[in-house]
Amino acid sequence: MNESNDSHPQSGPTPTSAEVTRRRFLEKVSVALGGVCAAMLGVPVVGFVIAPLFRKMKDRWISVGNTSEFEIGRTVNVPFPDPSPLPWAGITAKGAAWLRQDSSGQFTAFSVNCTHMGCPVRWLPDADLFMCPCHGGVYYQDGTVAAGPPPKPLVRFEVRVANDQVEIKAAAIPITTTL
Repeated sequence: MNESNDSHPQSGPTPTSAEVTRRRFLEKVSVALGGVCAAMLGVPVVGFVIAPLFRKMKDRWISVGNTSEFEIGRTVNVPFPDPSPLPWAGITAKGAAWLRQDSSGQFTAFSVNCTHMGCPVRWLPDADLFMCPCHGGVYYQDGTVAAGPPPKPLVRFEVRVANDQVEIKAAAIPITTTL
């Protein structure tokens, strides 16, 4: 019978303290390189998401037509370009407003976006109401809420007449999302 001093057989040579240190060093270098790579990829993504929160959008007066093109009392949709479109905005770089000439030279403009979820509202001339077909929001002709889920009246744009041109002060549209 062959007896041994060890009760547990060992497989291979025992690691020296230098080998353990080298293994730990390479482990830490790998973790550090992984962290650097994650930061290199993560910083631009976080910047892309957060940057719009700090960017100030400049309001801009945009001409939407000659004063003679608008009848007194008639509400019409007037398209205009977004004052600060992003390069990839596509169709969303086109804005619009509901414009009405209240009296000679006096205009009122409303956003086409419902204050509930931002859906486009329609003008119903026979009923003198704006209506959001998506969630049933209804607004009176002065933009105040008549029925449905919208929490606030339609957003009003500032309007001015300069050199016989009707101009709308285009700005970011604040939209609340109440679910």
